[in-house]
Amino acid sequence: MYTIGAFSKLSHVSARMLRHYDAIGLLRPAHVDPDTAYRYYDEAQLSTLIQIETLKSYGFSLSQAAQLLPLGEQELSRRIQRRRVEAHRELEELRKSLRRMEEDILRMEGTGMLKDQYHVIEMEAPAMRVLGLRRTISIGQTHELFQTLYREMEARGLRRAGAAQLLFLGEEFNYESMDVEAQVAVSGDHPDVKEFPAGKFAAVTHVGPYETVRYAYDALCAWLAAHPEYKVCGGAVERYLKDEAQAASPEELETGVLFPIANA
Repeated sequence: MYTIGAFSKLSHVSARMLRHYDAIGLLRPAHVDPDTAYRYYDEAQLSTLIQIETLKSYGFSLSQAAQLLPLGEQELSRRIQRRRVEAHRELEELRKSLRRMEEDILRMEGTGMLKDQYHVIEMEAPAMRVLGLRRTISIGQTHELFQTLYREMEARGLRRAGAAQLLFLGEEFNYESMDVEAQVAVSGDHPDVKEFPAGKFAAVTHVGPYETVRYAYDALCAWLAAHPEYKVCGGAVERYLKDEAQAASPEELETGVLFPIANA
């Protein structure tokens, strides 16, 4: 038998919390001395305490933990699975809140915050052999355009050999009518395969949902304003370094934004 102090030290749960568990009937001491009112716990109660602490760490309340403790493993597994689904929903809501906070901070702190979050580099990008599909689409049709491109790639017997990218070709940007070309790096020969030329770019990597990629554009524009020795000499490129097929959540997406540049 362990005194409450020894049981607390062994389990890393405070004596105050053990007294609370006793008060609410969640974990009663194995023995209470009638003369001194000292609480004593036996070794078998350690596993119960560990289970309580584990359920708490999963986000269950103490009242819920009390209901779960008597359950068999199969039913307990089902309850934990339901909690897991709830936790994913809560996590997604928290991520949305974090994105809104980041947007507000960027709006309030301006370009200084952009410099901290985005590191713009000058890079020499090699040529790529790509299959392309040019369309005028709304921004909401981008995913569908790439799915069509991948089907066209397979129909031609080509294999993907690198990142996919979106090349913006229009004179101006319009969410409802974008002149773009979806491209994917490929291996294999076909008359429709062409070369995306090598070139010099100002580039930055955006990590997170596509909805907030505009901040990468803001960072590039701020960089260009600070480097008048360069001018943009072509359409912007969004290169999908870690796309939807590779990322577990929108927060893990990685998008390179590239502006082709030349000496002014």
